[in-house]
Amino acid sequence: MSIEVISLLILFLSFAGLLAIGVPVVYSIGLSTVITLLLSIDTLPALTTICQRMTTGIDSFSLLAIPFFILAGELMKQGGIAQRLIALARSMVGRLPGGLAYVNILAAMLFGAISGSAVAAVSAIGSIMTDHMEEEGYPRTFSAAVNITSSTTGLLIPPSNTLIIYALASGGTASVAALFLAGYLPGLLVGLSIMFVAGYMVVRDKIPSGQRTTWGEIWVNFGRAFFSLMLLVVVVGGIVAGIFTATEAAAIAVFYAGILAFSYGFVSMKNLPDILLASGKTTALVMSVIATSMAMSWLFSFESIPQMITSLLLDNFHSPIAIFLIINLTLLIFGTFMDMTPAVLIFTPIFLPVVTELGMHPVQFGIVMVLNLCIGLCTPPVGTLLFVGSGVAHIGVTDVIKPLIPYLIAMIVVLMLITYIPQISLWLPGLFGL
Repeated sequence: MSIEVISLLILFLSFAGLLAIGVPVVYSIGLSTVITLLLSIDTLPALTTICQRMTTGIDSFSLLAIPFFILAGELMKQGGIAQRLIALARSMVGRLPGGLAYVNILAAMLFGAISGSAVAAVSAIGSIMTDHMEEEGYPRTFSAAVNITSSTTGLLIPPSNTLIIYALASGGTASVAALFLAGYLPGLLVGLSIMFVAGYMVVRDKIPSGQRTTWGEIWVNFGRAFFSLMLLVVVVGGIVAGIFTATEAAAIAVFYAGILAFSYGFVSMKNLPDILLASGKTTALVMSVIATSMAMSWLFSFESIPQMITSLLLDNFHSPIAIFLIINLTLLIFGTFMDMTPAVLIFTPIFLPVVTELGMHPVQFGIVMVLNLCIGLCTPPVGTLLFVGSGVAHIGVTDVIKPLIPYLIAMIVVLMLITYIPQISLWLPGLFGL
């Protein structure tokens, strides 16, 4: 057994063992990296190296976008933007049979895309919509399942912190602008697939139609939500046009979201310290995970693990279809108990060389990976959206798992389409020459 295989086994066994006994993910990543590296070099150089790699891992101008987008998302969450988006969605699709289900999905897609945060979307939209849907005859478990899965679209439709992290992990082979454009069609496909399943459930359970709205009401609600929707145009349009970088766009998003939040009257100077504190806590957690994950990624390169896995897959499997399927299954399994940020930083350097060797574009693989891990956010045992979504709906986690299954199947179908049909991800970036 080669030293690379031994190192890989030690790394993942120690990581899995630490998670199993309840050690937080950020410490599990750091400790398993240190344990593995101690077997290769002396104690003092090992600890010094880990500290250096953690520091250099977050010493990136691109990563400055993350705290800005987190703050912008917090301002949007508390700034009354969710209510305006829900009103717009309700006037557009609320008249359809089971219209409130579509309202939930569309509002979560819009809010998730604008805020760039699935957690913000599931909490903001779920806390408002669940009670309204229950009054119209929808089971709370149904509402929670719809809310949890539809909130993942905000991680595909830009601006998305996860796509920025993938751009960093890809070593520059996938630009943020290309990834942002690539996420639109897959994100819309996921949203439509969830709508399809929700529509089937509504017809099966004979849930009545919502109230009709006039074109005048739609126009009024569009006007109220217009400036919120314009954030997407300003941020993504500015990046794609080359007017500013993703980091600069994030700072502009904070400024824009702050103006909206204060002008809508939901946020005042009195609320600002709490918003900054919440954003600071989230940023600290994310950056800690990135730092330790970057150290682990460096360890992979140090032990030549990506090259070993590339050779292993290419030597034993001669069909790209089979290899892509194996990679998807691996990511789906690990996504059930790993948070998205460390998973992207850890698995990108492992699998990206394999898929590029087989002809998959790095941008396409980024979308495939993010959608894979979005599914993991909705599943036990560590699914963040599962716990937040069931919490805001005031139901038990176990109660929502069975209603989630049809939606997860729909997301997996979309994942397979994105994996084997490159143009779904690459058509829009190609139009802009990215």
